[in-house]
Amino acid sequence: MSKLLGIDVGGTFTDLFLLDEATGEVRISKASTTPGDQATGLFNAMAAIDVQAADINLFIHGTTIATNALIERKGAACGMITTRGFRDVLELGRRDRPHLYGMTGLQDPLIPRWLRLEVLERMGPDGAVIEPLDEAAVLQAARVLRARGAEAIVVCFLHSYANPAHERRARDLLREAEPDCIVNLSSDLLPQIYELERFSTAAIHTYLQPLVSRYVDALRQRLSAAGYRQDVLFVQSSGGVMSSATARQRPANLALSGPAAGVMAASYVAEVAGFENVISADMGGTSFDVCLIPKGRPRTSDQTELGFRMPLRAAMIDIHTIGAGGGSIARVDRGGILQVGPESAGAMPGPAAYGRGGVQPTVTDANLVIGHIGESFAFGGQGGMKLDRQAAESAIRSRVAEPLGLAVEEAARAIVRLANHGMAGRIRAVSIERGYDPREFALVAYGGAGPMHAAALMKDVGIGRCVIPYYPGVLCALGSAAADVRQDIARTVMRDLDTLDFPAFAKTVDEMVQEGARLIQGEGVPVDRVDVLLAADMGYEGQRHDIRVNLPAALSRESVRQAFEQAYQLEYRQILPRIGIRLTALRVMVLGVRPRLNIAGWFKQRGRGIQAPPATRPLYVEGEWRTAEVHQRDDLGVGAEVFGPAIIEQRDSTVVVDAGTAARVDAHGNLVLEMRSR
Repeated sequence: MSKLLGIDVGGTFTDLFLLDEATGEVRISKASTTPGDQATGLFNAMAAIDVQAADINLFIHGTTIATNALIERKGAACGMITTRGFRDVLELGRRDRPHLYGMTGLQDPLIPRWLRLEVLERMGPDGAVIEPLDEAAVLQAARVLRARGAEAIVVCFLHSYANPAHERRARDLLREAEPDCIVNLSSDLLPQIYELERFSTAAIHTYLQPLVSRYVDALRQRLSAAGYRQDVLFVQSSGGVMSSATARQRPANLALSGPAAGVMAASYVAEVAGFENVISADMGGTSFDVCLIPKGRPRTSDQTELGFRMPLRAAMIDIHTIGAGGGSIARVDRGGILQVGPESAGAMPGPAAYGRGGVQPTVTDANLVIGHIGESFAFGGQGGMKLDRQAAESAIRSRVAEPLGLAVEEAARAIVRLANHGMAGRIRAVSIERGYDPREFALVAYGGAGPMHAAALMKDVGIGRCVIPYYPGVLCALGSAAADVRQDIARTVMRDLDTLDFPAFAKTVDEMVQEGARLIQGEGVPVDRVDVLLAADMGYEGQRHDIRVNLPAALSRESVRQAFEQAYQLEYRQILPRIGIRLTALRVMVLGVRPRLNIAGWFKQRGRGIQAPPATRPLYVEGEWRTAEVHQRDDLGVGAEVFGPAIIEQRDSTVVVDAGTAARVDAHGNLVLEMRSR
């Protein structure tokens, strides 16, 4: 393998990371995202540094196509066939409410009621047939759904996780009657207990499948026509990669794929830099994504809510997101209060300073006005981009400064501070609210805008150190290129620990591991080795909610008990020794470990200290204009120290070193920010 390409398509920019493994050469690029056709922005990023598809040996892609389709409700028209009496599971949910008053949810189900039909059948929770499947009703439901415009059909029968026979028979009937229709089964997509989560997850996959399949096929065709001969790999929300065939079958696994790749890259950078406990902070053009990484392992989750009463169960990194990016729009509301985000100017028209017709002030415009960004800044691989300071000032003056009675620079400073406040709140949410002290963690700041706000976030939260990678602006693309192949398998157990048949349990584990290894091999990606991690969803008897427990390799009743009690103690600061323990589900994560990237070898500046005198520019600091040094990152050798207030510019991002903060270059080319003065 020689040339490895990682691509991350964000809401504003498409980032590219190219590594020539034979020579160690790294090239990066950014291009504006093209929302209507993400592949166009992708090819623009390649063209910016003259990369030919025929020269690429492996292409790995993080994409927002699934996330955008869910947010914008632009998936396929799909139908559901379900057990009689359970047509409204998606709509009823748990009967919780988004607000104190009112009974309706924030969003309607992805599959409307007129496309959800019932048939007579019933399985028991033990897998026994209670009511045979009415096959004629299945065929009639299919005819009705197709006549109503359904492009895909998902079959969701009660207790199919225990016995999928009825769902599989329905699939056979549907494929015979409607061979051009996509048919999915809830027992294939999520063979686990709890019908709401299973029905919802299956519906989300089915809703996305036609759209994602068309995108995957079109991208492969364009790359093939340009000379690329391998499969296109896609980043999953778990941080691992999957083949294009798997992406077509399980498109919901693409949700948050780009941010997940960034978290995995941040974890690796922190490990190399010698930091065990870190918090990743990714600020791009549209959003701010944060994740807690204790002891080098990102926190994970098996469920997220993609809108009210729309649970998605899939292995994923536990990422918290808010609408706070460089393109987040600032405005004064009807009450005279300044607000920032979640609306974003996106790639088009973008911030007012981009000169593309945008008139609303953004965080990027505010950073330009107070000197955090220069009027000409590097734009990875495209030679630079001229920003319009007057347009930024005009937008802030008319829409923020004048309504609030502030000077333009004070209004800009207020915009930045408010954005920082929201991001600091997210950092506290993943740390303090989970029982972790953020002062015991370092920050890893990346994304095009992350390093610009890192020092302020450190001060706000009380974090002592921050690592800024050598390529912060394209770290998600780097993470895509470096991601391992991953398969997650889960099975419902529903057994008490004290009465669990351990020989049968061990046999189930072995079967799941072998299944995962076969799936890894079937992805067709070369790996160095295959690792296995075991986990279980467990809780005390009588509890409704479970916790995720990492299990030891040497399984025994006592080792599982100890693992659960340790996890429960960490989560709730107590255990309940007199109450029985229940296993709800068993989980196996099989990882095809790819060769590790040598990030230390990319650091080109081999001298020590500051290699060139800095430029200067005005910087608005604490209510006054001051002259700040402006360094180029490639002029900073190992051991170089820059004391704030100062700016460090590079091709893909800008680092703001606040007053009272120092930036030091470590042996791997990372910048380490610390709270100290000269």
